[in-house]
Amino acid sequence: MKFTLSWLKEHLDTTASLDEIVETLTDLGLEVEGVEDPAKALRGFTIAKVNSAEQHPDADKLRVCMVQTDEGEKQIVCGAPNARAGITVVLAKPGMYIPGLDITISVGKIRGVESHGMMASEREMGLSDEHDGIIELPSGEIGEEFAHWLSVNRPQAVDPVIEIAITPNRPDALGVRGVARDLAARGLGTLKPMRDYALADSGACPVSVEIAEDAKDGCFVFAGRLVKGVKNGPSPDWLQAKLRSIGLRPISALVDVTNLFTHDLNRPLHVFDAGKVKGGLRVHRAAGGEAFTGLDEKDYVVPEGALVISDDNGVESIGGIMGGLATGCQMDTTDVFVEAAVWDHISIAHAGRGLKINSDARYRNERGIDPAFNMEGLDRACALIVELCGGTVSEPVVAGVVPDVSRAYQLDTARCSSLVGMDIPADDQRATLERLGFRMEGDMANVPSWRPDVLGEADLVEEVARIASLTKLVAKPMPRARAGVPAPILTPMQKREQVARRTAAALGYNECVTYSFIDKAAASLFGGGTDATMVANPISSDMSHMRPALMPGLLRAAARNQARGAGDLALFEIGAAWHGGEPGEEHVLISGLLVGRTGPKDVHGTSRAVDLYDAKADAEAVLAAIGAPAKVQILRGAREWWHPGRHGKICLGPKKVLGIFGEIHPKILREMDVKGPAVGFTIWPAEVPLPRASGASKGALDLRDLQAVERDFAFVVDAGVEALTLVNAAAGADKAMIEDVRVFDEFIGGALGEGKKSIAVTVRIQPQEKTLKEAEIEEIAAKVVDKVGKATGGVLRG
Repeated sequence: MKFTLSWLKEHLDTTASLDEIVETLTDLGLEVEGVEDPAKALRGFTIAKVNSAEQHPDADKLRVCMVQTDEGEKQIVCGAPNARAGITVVLAKPGMYIPGLDITISVGKIRGVESHGMMASEREMGLSDEHDGIIELPSGEIGEEFAHWLSVNRPQAVDPVIEIAITPNRPDALGVRGVARDLAARGLGTLKPMRDYALADSGACPVSVEIAEDAKDGCFVFAGRLVKGVKNGPSPDWLQAKLRSIGLRPISALVDVTNLFTHDLNRPLHVFDAGKVKGGLRVHRAAGGEAFTGLDEKDYVVPEGALVISDDNGVESIGGIMGGLATGCQMDTTDVFVEAAVWDHISIAHAGRGLKINSDARYRNERGIDPAFNMEGLDRACALIVELCGGTVSEPVVAGVVPDVSRAYQLDTARCSSLVGMDIPADDQRATLERLGFRMEGDMANVPSWRPDVLGEADLVEEVARIASLTKLVAKPMPRARAGVPAPILTPMQKREQVARRTAAALGYNECVTYSFIDKAAASLFGGGTDATMVANPISSDMSHMRPALMPGLLRAAARNQARGAGDLALFEIGAAWHGGEPGEEHVLISGLLVGRTGPKDVHGTSRAVDLYDAKADAEAVLAAIGAPAKVQILRGAREWWHPGRHGKICLGPKKVLGIFGEIHPKILREMDVKGPAVGFTIWPAEVPLPRASGASKGALDLRDLQAVERDFAFVVDAGVEALTLVNAAAGADKAMIEDVRVFDEFIGGALGEGKKSIAVTVRIQPQEKTLKEAEIEEIAAKVVDKVGKATGGVLRG
């Protein structure tokens, strides 16, 4: 739905600015999709005067003009036939964008002569299709903004065009007057009374109308008047300007009047050339297969059941959708039959889809028009036709009855607070409805005929709230069911336990819930079994001590499952463990245990024994899920129940241990009667740092646009040097630039000699601000060699 600002002000008496109107429309539910302000596109174009115009030395159709501008006299080459001395023109300076040509001009040479700008035509300015010559202005000061000149002398040329989106339930807003009514109800002005009109009947109408029995459920009323003796021709400038502003092409005065009523008052009409109509007009259902040529000059085959208007020659119009070319008005038309009808919107929609015709008439008729305005709309259109084209008007002919859509609902002013949450005074609610066209009789609100969407008491409240503006709705806290009882919440540690539980289950682990009491022998294997953790009154001899870790319970569960033939296991538990007997001497742990193989044996060899890397991967997955940092250190030095050479501590520093992974010591497996291999992990969720700021959003994605560089190093070190020591040393050579260090080869023996080994690593260098030069890369490489040498005594392998 498009309209201009001046068109809107024909119905709305307002001093509101364009921005205020646009903002209010969207707030009312008539969402503004765009605003075209021609004045903005014309900013920078100024008025100038041609002092002289001489023939171009190398081109017959070009002239070299000396133009007086606000910046002095400029030389401009122009090819327009009307370029001559003494005329006032519109100047585009170098560097300006020309909307009609979609180019930006600059200083250039045309056939060897330098040109400093351009004198524009109306088409180049985007004002019209006129391009026979440059614009000649009757007046204007040199240097004056052309947009300002237009606003004074041709305001319609710079009239802003507003486009709004209309929801299917608001057909009343498909006319400019309906939009103005909403704005007036908000208080952005007052709705002007409709223009008076006079219409004198000149006698009976010779064209008969009829609605067939099979069409009475699709066409409720079909009315018309004959206007005789018209003189058709181009419509006046004001009407053409309106239609062009919304993208319609003016055709003739008779056709333009129907387009005006369609967009101005949401009253689709059709005019038949009465001289081409044979017999009367009859509304009926199509049998199907009838040939029809529309006003768009396209041929259609009418589907069965579509509502059509026929005369003795056959189908002349698709009812409510499109007229036919055979009876369309031409410039030589002298007698016209003006038709106005009320159609069933479902029938219009079915026929429109079947024919694939999208016309302005169909768009409005299938959403619903004001049935009570049918006869008045017909009379007003005929009066305007007589005013523009002359002629006399017959009495109306009517088939059918205008449907009665009157209805009323009770306005309960208290429901505005309960339904919407807005406290609006009762008098204001009634006044709002009256401004929208509702007629109040006590507490009963009579719905206007143009509002088919209001179908109940709640809709009245919605209208009141919409006009008052839902932006004024203030959030209010709901009262608590029980005062003083806080809503249940989870602590950060409880949330971590919840996330860890789901993550472990997703990794394929089965959750175990074991007793917090274990026997002294098992507790002693894991650093417990002291008097401090002994239970004073145990329920059995196997539950004499508080557990120092979760792993004993998992291993006992694994042993019981193995004894019953389940050899491949993945178990986890989340719970508390105790390192003392006093309050607070407990800590929550997350432990997992993998026993056996990764799957059943098969001929493809895809099954393998679990190893510490399986436990490492799962431990890192759980830590990541509960928010642990991505960069950690892997160190040795775990307690004695872990395999001394096949484990790792996940740390943020030497003293900040987040978790441990690795193989369970073979001695522990024997004591717990578990058949290996068995690997596991234990995580301390409380040691994971809490985020500095809480929120649902993730941190910004850090992407580097500089390509990383990788360098390989092979160091010869003593056989007892751990690869982890070497990796940590290399990574610490330049913490800002070195992103990753990983081992890819180990070689023992050969020419290295006894007690030596070679460890090869790849160092990934990530530039931060600029691409590194070879010398800078070599400098970092030297740091790596020096740092590794100091930490391990290693040297580069020759």
